[in-house]
Order: sequence, then C-alpha cells, then structure tokens
Amino acid sequence: MKILIIQQKMIGDVLTSSIMFEALHQKFPNAQLDYLINEHTLPVVKNNPFIDNFVLFTRRDQKNIISLFKFTLKIRRQKYDIVVDVYSKLSSNIISLLSGAETKISYFKPYSAFFYSNNIKRDKESSSTNLALRHRLQLLEPLDIQISSVIPKIYLSNEEISESSKLLLENGLNLDNPLYMISVLGSGKNKTYPLNYMAEVIDTIISEKPKAQILFNYIPAQESDAKNIYNLCKPETQNRIFLHVFGNSLRQFLAITYHCNALIGNEGGAVNMAKALNVKTFSIFSPWIDKSSWNLFENESNIGVHLKDYEPNIYTKAEKHYKQESETLYLKFKPNFFKNKLIKFLNS
Repeated sequence: MKILIIQQKMIGDVLTSSIMFEALHQKFPNAQLDYLINEHTLPVVKNNPFIDNFVLFTRRDQKNIISLFKFTLKIRRQKYDIVVDVYSKLSSNIISLLSGAETKISYFKPYSAFFYSNNIKRDKESSSTNLALRHRLQLLEPLDIQISSVIPKIYLSNEEISESSKLLLENGLNLDNPLYMISVLGSGKNKTYPLNYMAEVIDTIISEKPKAQILFNYIPAQESDAKNIYNLCKPETQNRIFLHVFGNSLRQFLAITYHCNALIGNEGGAVNMAKALNVKTFSIFSPWIDKSSWNLFENESNIGVHLKDYEPNIYTKAEKHYKQESETLYLKFKPNFFKNKLIKFLNS
C-alpha cells in the first residue's frame, strides 16, 4: 500500500500535519508513507522515522499551470492507493484529482467535493485535543484510525545537538545560566507584536532573570526591525542579548533552540517548532488569530496570551475585520496585561 499526504506552504502547517504519519504507521506498518510539501519546509520534518519519502513541490512546479500538470503526472506514475489532502487548495485539488488514487480524502468544500471520495467536515469544537490537531486526525477517520492525542515532534541528530552546543559555547554563552530564544517578529506585520512592546517584554525577562541570556529569532529580511527592538531595550538588557548568535539555517535554528530554557514571543511556526522540541513556550497571539485553534498543548509549560483574554468586549465585530484592524488592536494589548503571567512562567 502507498499513501501520500499533501501539505504545502507554511512550515508550522507542515510540522503540525506530520502527526498523521505516526498514526498511519501504527495502522499500516508495511505501507509506504510519503509527504508532499514545499521544498523550503523540509528541514522541519527531516529525519522523521515515520516518513518514507519526501515529494518536494518546488517554485518551478508552481510556475504555471503546465508545470503543475507535469508535476501531477509524476505523482500519478507513483500509483498511490490513498491520497490525503490536508492543504485543500486549488493546486492540491488538481494533484489529488489526477493522482489516480482510489481513496482521496480532504476537507469538505462545496466547490471541490467531487474531487474526493471522502469529504470531512471539520469539528468546530474539540474537548480532547487542540482544533488544529483534531482537524488533521479527522482526515484519518475514513481509514478507520481513531486517535485522540498525538504530539508533533522534531528529530535532531546527535551531531546537530553537539555542534549547536559548541557554537553557543564558542560565542560566550554559559549553558548553566537561563537561555531564552525570543521570537521577536512574526511572519508579517499583522502577526508582529509592536516593537516597543516587545522590547518591554524582553526588559521584563532580564529584570526578573538578570543572568539570563537572550537570542533573537528572525529571518534576514527582518534584520532592521530586530535591531530596532534591540535598540529599544534598556542598556542592562542589551548587555544580555547575543545578537550575533544566529541560526544560519532552519535546522541550525532548531538545534540552537533545543538548548534553550524557553522560546518567548510572537505566536507562529517557531513556537510550534519549540513545542515539538519539548522546549517551553510563552506565545503572544495576534489579535486576529484564533487562539483556541493554534495554542497547542496549553499548560504550565506552554502559555499563550491573547488580547481577548483581557479585553473580550473588543471582539464584537465580524471576524473578517480582525485581520484588517490587527495593528490598532495590537496597540491595545499592552505588556502590562500579561506581565505577571510572564514572570510566573519564568519562575516555573
């Protein structure tokens, strides 16, 4: 039996959907389990022992409709028995439809329902697990797989862990003192906590933990904003920030994060990756993101804060307006709202 799972685009989504492979392996131990993902997301699922092959969707494959059809023909030649389309967008609709698989599973959408043999309506509530995870596990129910709890995992090699430890020590960090990775910027402005507020959060960390060491997580295009946050911090805080220590690749970032006591900052892919490494997290949610869907495994080790927790009356308009007004809503979400919660987290 050959099974293909399709999940393109975002790193966080690719990591979250990887939970399906362990469940599939338990049900079909002799099946070939392949994962179709965008090539830039590969590092987050590399070394996963439950995935047999990665099918990489490249920029070339996305260039135009002809490129997409050529890519789809390659998939068809693999003769998959089952295709599970988690992505559920036009490109994956076409890939699924033309795959030749007898069983094709995806989420129910009126315009694409005829593409699939099984169309799953997503639960709106889940008492057993997080909604983002629950929705993925629902896609396995037509295969008679019932599972209520599973955690995304990232698999680092011993060499990666050793090399990252060496890197930190060579750059003057003391692994006996608290080490915090700060997700200083989100993937876009509407997922980025105001820069001056983020600086205040970092100041609180150093005020509470004077020996703490701070690392920044950001992509090269965000370097200017990262430096602005650094400059907004108090001098005593700046002295504890190792701005030059930076993961040059996603795998190196993961290996460095492995050594951290916690990851703190903007909710997003980095937070979910830290959780998959069993690193504690404190997530600041964008006002327009549904916390209940994405705050995976909230407990004393994984805290999420959202403006709605403190100012629920603000949320009176239709949900579609939240994203448009995220900047204004962010300004209402002052660090003092969750300062005590952050201090308690740091001391837990």
